[in-house]
Amino acid sequence: MDNIWPRSIREINDLPEPQKRDIYRTLLPDWLFTDYGVDYQTLTIDGQLVVYFRYPAGSRAMEITVKRCTTDIDPMLYLNMADTFNNQLMVLLVVINDLNSPRFNIDVDEHGNPTHLGTTGRNLAAEEAAMKAGLSPGQIRAGLRSFKRAVPVFEEFVRKMGHDLFLIEPLAYHNAIVFERYGFNYIRGYREMVRINEEFRPGGELYLRLSPDKVFRQPEAWKSVRGRSWAIHDGILGHPFTGFQMYKRIGINAGLNTFPNAIW
Repeated sequence: MDNIWPRSIREINDLPEPQKRDIYRTLLPDWLFTDYGVDYQTLTIDGQLVVYFRYPAGSRAMEITVKRCTTDIDPMLYLNMADTFNNQLMVLLVVINDLNSPRFNIDVDEHGNPTHLGTTGRNLAAEEAAMKAGLSPGQIRAGLRSFKRAVPVFEEFVRKMGHDLFLIEPLAYHNAIVFERYGFNYIRGYREMVRINEEFRPGGELYLRLSPDKVFRQPEAWKSVRGRSWAIHDGILGHPFTGFQMYKRIGINAGLNTFPNAIW
């Protein structure tokens, strides 16, 4: 595959400022400009800069943060990408927030300490409220349901760098299911995802661990992606949801579905 850009994030980061800015600008989805009025040239709304890049020279990583206005706590869009040690491209984190939706402070505990979205600590009251509002683990706000539109943007970026795939690590069970639906395959974790589905079925090991007296492990949780994800976030597996890695090959849908007939 012919590339028209450098083949790594580090090489892009070493380019002069205008060049790397123009390259990374292509990762901004159209809806930022059409729906929210971000100016494509100046990256401003009403004259205020709302798109922030972090791409220091010599670094193998880059970050994009897009806010609706400079005073907002949370971004509309956050993207973190990096090179892997074997020269693949990895999407480390994508967050798309609906800033008009209620905020749930799952990102800090009752003492104000960061929880890193529930991975190093938990705010159980905020998590329960978020769950009851229909959010999934790790969400501080509802999303904009825009990941589907983001995948072609990533694919085109990767193609121009001369690669035929990119990697992503699902941070939670529901993330893996979403990625499956958009054509991703597994490098690591497929068998575990199949096992999780089997054990959540009636009579399975995880199904039997559900209980009406456990907020995040209600008996009906096995039926839905979100319910399972909350139970897994709550520790029903006996260990954290880690070690999963997926990839998307440009223009190819892997066709995987480890939770057939799932409801969300």
